[in-house]
Amino acid sequence: MEFWKEHVKVRVVLIALFFVVGLILVFAGWKMTGKLAGLGIMIVGVILLLAALLIYNKPFETPNKK
Repeated sequence: MEFWKEHVKVRVVLIALFFVVGLILVFAGWKMTGKLAGLGIMIVGVILLLAALLIYNKPFETPNKK
């Protein structure tokens, strides 16, 4: 998709935001040892980290040839 190649600043801001918030949530959930809510917070943090990775890799995808 050309959007992510053309809007580099948006991509960088989203990656940084998702990365920082994801790490904060993972560490906050990690401190809640033995509580189910801590596990949920950690899972949301990991999802945000994976979203940052997805956005980072989006411009490097090869187009599908049909």
